[in-house]
Amino acid sequence: MVGRRDFLKVGALGGAAVLPGGVLGARAYAAPAHGSDETDAPVPQTPPLKKYVDPLPRPKTAVADPSVYPGADYYEVTMRQGSWRFHRDLGPAKVWGYWAANPHDPDQAIGMGYLGPTIDVTRDHPTVVRWRNELPTTHMFQSVVDRIRNGDPQLTPIAPPPYEAKPPFPSNVNVWNVVHQHGGYTAPQSDGMPMASYSSDGVHGEHYTTLDPKRVEPNEAIYAYTNHERSCLLWYHDHGMGLTSLNVYAGLAGLYRVGDPADDRLGLPDDAYEIPLILQDRTFNKDGSLAYTMTQQEGEDTPVVNGKAYPFLAVEPRRYRLRVLNASNERFFRLRFDTPRDVLLQPVLPFWLIGTDGGLRAPLRMLDFLIAPAERYDLIVDFSGMPEGTNVTLTNFHAPVHYPGGGGPDIGEVMQFQVTERLSGGKDRSTPPEKLDLPGAAPVKVTSHTRRREFVLYQHKLFSTMTINAVPFMEPSQDFVKRGSTEIWEYVNPNHDAHPMHVHLVNFQVLNRQPIDAAGYQAQYEKWVYGGREDEDMPVLENYLTGPPVPPDPDEADSSKDTVKSYPATVTRIAISEFTPPTDTIASIPGSGAELPATYIHHCHILEHEDDDLMRPWTIVDDDHHGGHGRDDGSR
Repeated sequence: MVGRRDFLKVGALGGAAVLPGGVLGARAYAAPAHGSDETDAPVPQTPPLKKYVDPLPRPKTAVADPSVYPGADYYEVTMRQGSWRFHRDLGPAKVWGYWAANPHDPDQAIGMGYLGPTIDVTRDHPTVVRWRNELPTTHMFQSVVDRIRNGDPQLTPIAPPPYEAKPPFPSNVNVWNVVHQHGGYTAPQSDGMPMASYSSDGVHGEHYTTLDPKRVEPNEAIYAYTNHERSCLLWYHDHGMGLTSLNVYAGLAGLYRVGDPADDRLGLPDDAYEIPLILQDRTFNKDGSLAYTMTQQEGEDTPVVNGKAYPFLAVEPRRYRLRVLNASNERFFRLRFDTPRDVLLQPVLPFWLIGTDGGLRAPLRMLDFLIAPAERYDLIVDFSGMPEGTNVTLTNFHAPVHYPGGGGPDIGEVMQFQVTERLSGGKDRSTPPEKLDLPGAAPVKVTSHTRRREFVLYQHKLFSTMTINAVPFMEPSQDFVKRGSTEIWEYVNPNHDAHPMHVHLVNFQVLNRQPIDAAGYQAQYEKWVYGGREDEDMPVLENYLTGPPVPPDPDEADSSKDTVKSYPATVTRIAISEFTPPTDTIASIPGSGAELPATYIHHCHILEHEDDDLMRPWTIVDDDHHGGHGRDDGSR
């Protein structure tokens, strides 16, 4: 399938990715969807839209009820179908979204219809959420669900030998959901992993669980969150087994902001000057309804920010803090702030990076940045030098959908900042970025003896299933990590897409990257998989390295991350410190803390790849447990 599976592309670091059999180089973007009943169907295209006529929406903030669970903030959040208008010139669209109950007014739920309200919490003060599923039992994109159920080879995971494939969802389920707090320090039973899914009519996945079970209905789950993170921007989104891509595309995502009172002393722009930007790409039919085209092409054709296509934000001539989340299914963005050519010596407005996924870092002055799906970038942009009436356009360039060499519709402009407001309060009282003293992430200490694990991002051939280590997701965990240990994880990517790899529970730091002989490694790995997985056939990574290690990108260095770009023809290494799950009881709720063994997952955050089986469990165990794939000599 064209969008849900990846393409033959130019590899990273200047090398060309070669598939087994010597096939080289040609992109397949214009090809029809293989195995699809849409082979001859035209790809829907969004009708022409006038840019920058809709103001940027700002998601509302959910209101906590502190009386339900003493010592915690409590929320009731419901998944519902509703209506949302993505642009002035489009009709209303059927969408899915999260709605938070308002403890002060039961008749006025908090939400937009599309996406969800921001859950704004304080560091180390726990949160309890009752997630309720009231979505229809027929999917908005039912034709795709039917094709998965019917075994369409371009949509349904096919297990590598010697494993057998299992259906991703039950035969009586078209819609099921579970909420994952992305980036959170969370016990497994509240982590929202795929097989914990549940439907509005009470069908439960194999690993469904809930806290306080006497309080919930079959279409609900209660989860507890520690909020034991540095101040940062997390997010929450659907993680339904086999349906994550469709469910998020329909609208199931929202922001989860962890604040720290100590940040008030830093002088960062706040309140009206701290702006969340949820970036997505969507395609719309002529009537304004959502069109899911990723069974026919890579990515969608229209940028959407906080639920609006090509919005504008009226700003003052002062510093703003922009909290950027890439919530797209597949699209990478390379973003910069373009100005009219007569305003600056160079027509690009510099900005400062002050944080990434896991919180603040030392300020870094930049001109552009590459953001993969699920990553967050915390920026300060200074409009104070812009003459009144200046339009600063957020533009996207050199970032094809399946980065770095894919195709798909081009999106050049995203949104606009219009300097039309007068400076309020007499002056900007925020601290200039170059004078900020920000608390960075503590470095992860590794040695030559630190345990390493290899995770091969494996695909047998074009348009075929993707797996980690050639093992289906539903097979039991094979990676056992000692509690409290530090490890280096190596993502070996011999294919042609960059994969944003997300690890649940932990934050990490990017250690380095190193180019590999992708074709040679892939050929030997094929021999291992299809030759019975004999130890002597398993490729030794060191034998396929083709250059020295490359340091992290400047925006990654000294940053705390939960999602990393695994570039093609490259091994990407991350260092993870202290695999220690939260075992303490939360808000006096029995069973709310983690118990060992504790199983989590890691996966690609291209959602179509995740649904396509590029996802595996891993397990934290006590020191006396034996097993797993790691060795201290740098091999798996």
